[in-house]
Amino acid sequence: MARSQLQKLGGYLRPHWREAVLGIVALLIVNALGVYIPLLIRDSIDDLQASFSFDRVTGIVALVLILASAMWVVRMASRVWLFGVGRQVEFDLKQRIFSHLLTMEPAYFARNTAGDLISRATSDVDNIRRLLGFAVLSLANTLFAYALTLPVMLLIDVRLTLIAIAVYPVMLMLVQLFSNRLRNEQLAVQEETSHLSELIQEDMSGISLIKIYAQEENERRAFNGYNQRLLRANLKLARTRTTLFPLLSGLASVSLLVILWQGSDAIASGAISVGDFIALLLYVERLVFPTALLGFTITAYQRGEVSIDRVEHILAAQPQIQDDRSAIVLPREEVQGRLEAKNLSFTYPGAKAPSLDRVSFRIAPGETVAVVGSIGSGKSTLANALPRLLDIAPGQLFLDGHDITDIRLADLRAAIAYVPQDSFLFSTVIRNNIRYGDPYAEQPEVEYAAKNAQMHGEILNFPQQYDTIVGERGITLSGGQRQRTALARALLVDAPILILDDSLSSVDNQTATAILKNLSEGTQRKTVIFISHQLSAAATADRILVMDRGSIVQSGTHTDLLNQPGLYQSLWEQHQLTEVLL
Repeated sequence: MARSQLQKLGGYLRPHWREAVLGIVALLIVNALGVYIPLLIRDSIDDLQASFSFDRVTGIVALVLILASAMWVVRMASRVWLFGVGRQVEFDLKQRIFSHLLTMEPAYFARNTAGDLISRATSDVDNIRRLLGFAVLSLANTLFAYALTLPVMLLIDVRLTLIAIAVYPVMLMLVQLFSNRLRNEQLAVQEETSHLSELIQEDMSGISLIKIYAQEENERRAFNGYNQRLLRANLKLARTRTTLFPLLSGLASVSLLVILWQGSDAIASGAISVGDFIALLLYVERLVFPTALLGFTITAYQRGEVSIDRVEHILAAQPQIQDDRSAIVLPREEVQGRLEAKNLSFTYPGAKAPSLDRVSFRIAPGETVAVVGSIGSGKSTLANALPRLLDIAPGQLFLDGHDITDIRLADLRAAIAYVPQDSFLFSTVIRNNIRYGDPYAEQPEVEYAAKNAQMHGEILNFPQQYDTIVGERGITLSGGQRQRTALARALLVDAPILILDDSLSSVDNQTATAILKNLSEGTQRKTVIFISHQLSAAATADRILVMDRGSIVQSGTHTDLLNQPGLYQSLWEQHQLTEVLL
């Protein structure tokens, strides 16, 4: 394993070094007892040949039983400590990955699929847990077994010991020969597992679409293809393992046969005693198991090596949007809600044309501004830019005179309640969805927000009312109900700025107009940016910005814009025609 990966492993282990040291010391004690017991048996056999006594035999058996029991207890303690370290590292890594992912901007999740990220946070972390549990235990046990056993074997008989371990260099050569092959095949298995996870996650999320277009059979074929590739990768890995591991086990057993063959001649010639012969047999037997286990240890290392790279790939990614050290603290109660854009431009990575092209505007505190335009004109990009969901360059967007890139992210986003196009709901009750931004909000506050979102009456008609579970992504609610629930969630936090990004598209014009009217009236008016294709509702706004191809091409009240030849007049005529036809 490369030095960098060993350093990473050391970093994972550092918080739990005491338990790791205790586990390794316990293994040292186990192996020391394992070396002492054959010596005790050797001396006892040689003594009994000279003077046999049943009492002596009973005492030796009792002592060996006590020592073996002590070995078992200490071995169990070592497994508890070392496997516990693996579990602790697994816990730490999952916490780190989840916390790190929460710092990443939405664009990161557009580049990396949810299925792959889930696979890395579960399957790969599990492989690292095995590496730091089973593999460390196995490796430490093997090192101690050889370090303590071989010197004693050499003291008993150098020639027999060297003959017995002569096959071990061949085993190491086999391990080296198969090492890269195992690693590449293990990487292929984990990548195919990620692809399968991605397909499952996407299909479960888009099950309604699959049903609507009757694509069950195509999805079955796609799953079969991914599953076949995973099967082939697993079988290829299994063939390599079933070739290597029996070879290692067989070669390890050869040493035992050599001792049996050469040891009898050594006893006959008087080179060693019967006790020495029995001790050598026991020692060779002690080395067979850790040597045979070497293959499984290699697999754990190969899996862990691949998984460390995949997990560190997540942890090494740095958020493009984060606070500067000199970020300004802006408490929500001090925010007035004045917004300004100065030649705001933004181009998505890989795109040829800018999504926002030198956009400039001023929005006064408490003003309701509608943003309209054709699809792809840059409206949603503008909505995402305001709370810095996009990496906007400095000097282009301002809140109350402060550059938004200078404001602490937590404060900026606390000042802005944003309802995006996709009205995402969690699989919990409606009450918890509405108070997601303020989990400790009381029921009256929840109901007040629902009333302002024109949702309270419908909630009361549900069987469990506010305790109704909405299902995954709010599947049990209609599109309009999901949007109004998401709006109630935004209203509950009572931020001074509210952005509605086409978030009332599934709500009828009358209801949308009533909602917008409620938001723009009263003594505590919010600054509202209403992005919509519903021109009837947009017409009630204080001012309308008309966007086309990333730029603001018109600005004014509904009446002013109707009297100006241009895009808004054309959109309004299309809207009126649609209303007549419907």
